[in-house]
Amino acid sequence: MIYFDNNATTQIDPEVIQVMLPYLKDQYGNPSSAYSFGKHAAGAVQTAREQVAALLRCEPSEIIFTSCGTESDNSAIQSALLADPDRRHLVTSKVEHSAIIKHAEALARRGYEVTWLDVDSGGLISLDDLERAIRDDTAIVSLMWANNETGTLFPMEEAAEICRSKGTPFHTDAVQAVGKIEIDLRQLPISFLSLSGHKLHAPKGIAALYVNRKTRFNPYLIGGGQENKRRGGTENTASIVALGRAAELASSAMHEENSRVRALRDRFEQGLFATVSSIQINGHRTQRLPNTSNLAIEGIDAEGMLMLLDQKEICCSAGSACTAGSLEPSHVLKAMGYSNERARGSLRFSFSRFNSETEVERALQIIPNAIEKLRAMNRGFLAA
Repeated sequence: MIYFDNNATTQIDPEVIQVMLPYLKDQYGNPSSAYSFGKHAAGAVQTAREQVAALLRCEPSEIIFTSCGTESDNSAIQSALLADPDRRHLVTSKVEHSAIIKHAEALARRGYEVTWLDVDSGGLISLDDLERAIRDDTAIVSLMWANNETGTLFPMEEAAEICRSKGTPFHTDAVQAVGKIEIDLRQLPISFLSLSGHKLHAPKGIAALYVNRKTRFNPYLIGGGQENKRRGGTENTASIVALGRAAELASSAMHEENSRVRALRDRFEQGLFATVSSIQINGHRTQRLPNTSNLAIEGIDAEGMLMLLDQKEICCSAGSACTAGSLEPSHVLKAMGYSNERARGSLRFSFSRFNSETEVERALQIIPNAIEKLRAMNRGFLAA
């Protein structure tokens, strides 16, 4: 199998599995217990907190472990709404992950007002639009750092500074960005940041929320007072340890992400452009993640293409895994002004450090043939 869908999920790093195992077998103590067996687990959780903080360049006390990126996103927004109930306005963009969009839509049904920022054909917001959108009653601005479908990178530094200048809490869904690009939270006035383990070679079911130490935080999950009373629920020790080690490995592999992985993506695109006609990049050509390639291929439908490639054991996607199976074209590509036809003929390929040059070359032998086969089938269907 050739796996080119790393924005959907990633292979667990073998080193991450190894550090998990003791906490699934022998070291199963509850981190909240008072005896030494539990305190050993608590120490492992604290070490993981320090490892995640080191990747983000923040303080360990600013890291809260959660179950997934969606929980982190929801926790940040709900905290801001509870911090100032009189503020009933939110700002976000039209290309966010469903964890933000669906939440904002639900809040709108409850009487909150949402300003949806447009994006241009490259998938970028206008900073002028952002500045105009923020009001005195804006509870929070939430903008993704990197788009999960196109890889387009929002101008985080400028957006965060605009929010700071207006005294508005700023949250970024950085699930796709963490581990792929350098992030230094010491240099950015960000209130909240979400990340998810399974996007950086840790297991599913573990994530984190960064909360700036100067930001008021109201718990989303209320229970036994774990996570310094900021997130109730027994700690998932094995997965927390795994996320810590994955963060440590991601930090050491950052150069590889931005060199070898980028080179894999670029070779893949160049190979397709050289052999396939009428193909275009969706999103910003340069201001994007080093691992992501979203391609519009004229004359095909993504669903048919995915079936053909699956038969050849190549995994890619037609967009976000969280909206897979939807009959609607990608909301991201539609927001960028693309036609339904272009959106339905687009595929996302996303690479990781576990991919190889051999896999790329093999895919470049298979994919052009599959495209021509599907185009021929579609021409025959139209002629009939």
